[in-house]
Amino acid sequence: MVRGVAETDADLVNGALAGSERAFQELVRRYERPVFSVILRVIRDPSRAEELAQDTFVKAFLKLETYVPERKFSNWLLAIAHHAAIDEVRRGSVRTTPLEEAPQDCLAQKRGDETPYRVTERRELAALLDEAVRHLRPDYAQVITLRYEHDLTLEDVAEVTGLPVGTVKSWLHRAHKDLADYLRRRGWSKKP
Repeated sequence: MVRGVAETDADLVNGALAGSERAFQELVRRYERPVFSVILRVIRDPSRAEELAQDTFVKAFLKLETYVPERKFSNWLLAIAHHAAIDEVRRGSVRTTPLEEAPQDCLAQKRGDETPYRVTERRELAALLDEAVRHLRPDYAQVITLRYEHDLTLEDVAEVTGLPVGTVKSWLHRAHKDLADYLRRRGWSKKP
């Protein structure tokens, strides 16, 4: 690496393929949080998500030669994480809670407790949204996480999940509806 010039993912992949442990460690450092986040949104167990994230990096290392440089490395890696999380769900070790069955008081708003501080309102909404996403179907939570937490395009979400773009759009639409319903049931509505 030239001093002052950041290495690209492609540079690091090439370095790792050439045997540089440092290059692969840098890839892990760059993507450990997104990989963990993608998995956690589906399986909702932090310790198991951590194990699956580690497994994801091991799989990526072992299959690094299959990475196609024309693709974004992040999409390739997040696809491995996505498949690890979905495989965990398929094994039946993940319990999901439909939004209709979510406890009504888990994050209920204090209706008469209006605060003048917008920051507090945003924090409450962020906590409530996080709770709502945890109650989504795992596949909906996955596309919401990829699209909004990781700021991926629809095409990138489709690439990571292996779904057609139309399905991604449909799942995002349904997830938005489920999230809005959840927020309404908790007393959250847009203020005029």
